[in-house]
Amino acid sequence: MGKATTEDLRERRQQLIDDHSSPAPRRGPTGHRAWWVAAAAALAIVVAGSFSTMPGILQDPLQQDFHWSRGSIGVASSLNMVLYGLTAPFAAALMDRFGIRRVVVAALTTVAAGALLTTVMNASWQFTLFWGLLVGIGTGSMAMAFGATVTNRWFTTRRGLVTGILSSGSVFGQMVFLPALSWTIDHYDWRPALVSLALAALAVAPLVWLILRDHPADIGQKPYGSEEFVPKPAPVTGAARRTLVVLRDSVRTAPFWLLAGAFAICGATTNGIMWTHFTPAAHDHGMAVTTASTLLAAIGVFNVVGTIASGWLTDRMDARRLLAAAFTLRGLLLVLLPLMMAATVNPAMMVFVVAFGLLDLATVPPVIALCRTFYGEDSAIVFGWVNAAHQVGAALAALLGGVARDVFGSYDPVWLVLGAACAGAALVSLLIRKPRPAEPRRAVPAGA
Repeated sequence: MGKATTEDLRERRQQLIDDHSSPAPRRGPTGHRAWWVAAAAALAIVVAGSFSTMPGILQDPLQQDFHWSRGSIGVASSLNMVLYGLTAPFAAALMDRFGIRRVVVAALTTVAAGALLTTVMNASWQFTLFWGLLVGIGTGSMAMAFGATVTNRWFTTRRGLVTGILSSGSVFGQMVFLPALSWTIDHYDWRPALVSLALAALAVAPLVWLILRDHPADIGQKPYGSEEFVPKPAPVTGAARRTLVVLRDSVRTAPFWLLAGAFAICGATTNGIMWTHFTPAAHDHGMAVTTASTLLAAIGVFNVVGTIASGWLTDRMDARRLLAAAFTLRGLLLVLLPLMMAATVNPAMMVFVVAFGLLDLATVPPVIALCRTFYGEDSAIVFGWVNAAHQVGAALAALLGGVARDVFGSYDPVWLVLGAACAGAALVSLLIRKPRPAEPRRAVPAGA
């Protein structure tokens, strides 16, 4: 009897410890907090995306004011693009160390500082420092790896849908801010436009601090869709070292190289060529620059729809097949693009705008899902490195696309080569092997 009583006391003591360390899940009056956290994250991503619209519309004003060459202006843009890709995996590790909220608020403050300092510059190296370095690091901290971190922590179900929503935030930010920023520059000056961006970032920072939380356990909730309460993991120290260790371990696996290669082609066929060379390519066929730019903005509109739809499909089908289908259709569109180009907007071009917009960012949710499948808790950091490959592919296509135009006098060979590259990316996507079965399933005889 005494023995039973002792065991009962031990069980009760352990239960008290568990209750103290893992508070009972509770639901707020407005629904699960995960959706509010996702909304705050989306708001930060939208603001970060608005900064990516500036280099293109700043070139002419900076040339007029400072008489800088396009090459010197392009140095800052290139550095910004590279840092955007390289910062993401380190930022994901910092979120595991210091928390999502602190890192994002610091990033918003950094981009605001970079924009404000740019308004008082008087040398091209300052533009490289303020816009290339500060804004590049800040926006890179709020890249898609940030969205993957939020999704992994706060959602168990609907991850693909939430990933699609957050991934589309950057493009949505470009659509929302680009017309207003262009109008401001045309009617006033480029400095008020930058001040407006800085104020937007500073306005969002306190909202992010109030709404965003690092983990559901912080407020006693389960992750959305989870049947069990998930304790908050301890902070992971050595963020920089962990980021490099994750890279070292992941590069030893085949899925990493397959995903990185496919995503590099993704970057080359979207950011690298479309967002850099579509307008001049259309102008080569006699289309007005303003008309071509409007078509490019329309592609951005359908980006949002396509990315959310891709996230919804990622929750329901094999991510590898979805990725392969997106690359196949994108490649077909690029190969046919020279036949659709004309001096005026025709029905075929509108079909291209809608279809390419739907496919542009549709690769992001399945790639994040595959990283999660293969790399678990390290998936956000791994995706950060995969996204760095995306930026490398974009930078190479932006450079080589211009070189090809100079050599051949036309962009037609570029579209054909990149279309073929998409076919290769589709094949690579299908070669990504699924994880091995769990231990109990491995025990089943081969002939069973």
